[in-house]
Amino acid sequence: MSTYTTLIVLSGLVIFSYLFDLLAGKTRIPSVLLLLFLGIGLRQAVLYFDINILNFSTILPTLGTLGLILIVFEGALELRYSPDKNAVIRKAFFSAFFILLATAFAVTYLFHQLSGKGYYQCLVNAIPFCVVSSAIAIPSAASINRTKREFIIYESSFSDILTIVLFNFIVRNPHINVGSFTNLGIELGIILVMALAACLFLLFLIGRITHHVKFFLIISILVLVYAIGQSFHLSALIIVLALGLFLNNANQIKLPKFRKHFLYPALPADLRQLFQLSAESAFLMRTFFFIIFGFTMEVAQLQDWSTLLIGGIILLAIYLIRLLYITLVSKTDIMPELVIIPRGLISVLLYYNLPPQYKIPGIETGLLFIVILATSIIMSIGLLVSNRRVESSKEFLDV
Repeated sequence: MSTYTTLIVLSGLVIFSYLFDLLAGKTRIPSVLLLLFLGIGLRQAVLYFDINILNFSTILPTLGTLGLILIVFEGALELRYSPDKNAVIRKAFFSAFFILLATAFAVTYLFHQLSGKGYYQCLVNAIPFCVVSSAIAIPSAASINRTKREFIIYESSFSDILTIVLFNFIVRNPHINVGSFTNLGIELGIILVMALAACLFLLFLIGRITHHVKFFLIISILVLVYAIGQSFHLSALIIVLALGLFLNNANQIKLPKFRKHFLYPALPADLRQLFQLSAESAFLMRTFFFIIFGFTMEVAQLQDWSTLLIGGIILLAIYLIRLLYITLVSKTDIMPELVIIPRGLISVLLYYNLPPQYKIPGIETGLLFIVILATSIIMSIGLLVSNRRVESSKEFLDV
């Protein structure tokens, strides 16, 4: 394609994504779902007209990683901490932790029964199916009340972090022993130190930069720190979440020296600009990631009845475990928390990071796509029904 044709296509995709976001706000259909279908449609058009294109699958992990960083950072910048939110944070953490483990064991057992492979190999393949995608959950929770939205932001972010920790831990330790957990503790300690240093350094830097290009530099440094941490197999997403929370709550720190050297009058205005930039950048990364993922999907895999059956069983396990946890442990409202557990960006990233020697034939992108697609559809239907019930209740109370 010529340069101008490429620019037309790229700008057109961004415009479509914007329209999908507007449509999602009216219909509660996740824009991600529409982007996936757009990618599939483009693939069919390219095949029909026999157009030569690049192999986009090579850039998919990079786009996904950037999108993940920006989406988690954007969500964290929206959270305001206060002591009365400790219960919500604790509840979100334990929900993400126990549901992750229970789902991982269930899907691992399923893969073992289907493939006959060892439990270790099945667990490595099962983990990508067990993570709640913050890239989809956080934007989709915008229409629910603030308390529930904060819970979803924390839970999905914790799910991302815990799943990455578990994935790295399992892949690096085929034989788990005491030394494995000792190394894990050391790595988490290093990450926490890096997070603290990055928070202080970036806050100090924001207040000292006078150049008109400011926030892209901050985001670039954040991406750099994340990439360095991940290159050493550290769960650097903790740094992203910590930085967003730290920046948005720095004014609550009462230490005189800290306030003198790190806080400045224009900080609230700068944070609003940083939030806006990260939100728009996340929108751009999410747009191209899900379109390319849909584009690279082999539609023929979706016609395999065995793949559809396995996907259905995985979905049954996901929602049954979620329902049992909500009713027996959390003891809170079932809706909409039951349905806001979409699989998406992080699932794809983990799948592409599976070591080749551990991949199981038959557990491929087609199965992953079915689970991503189905959880998004179920979430959109659940949110639509839940919002209608809320609106009906408000109308009844007004009467």
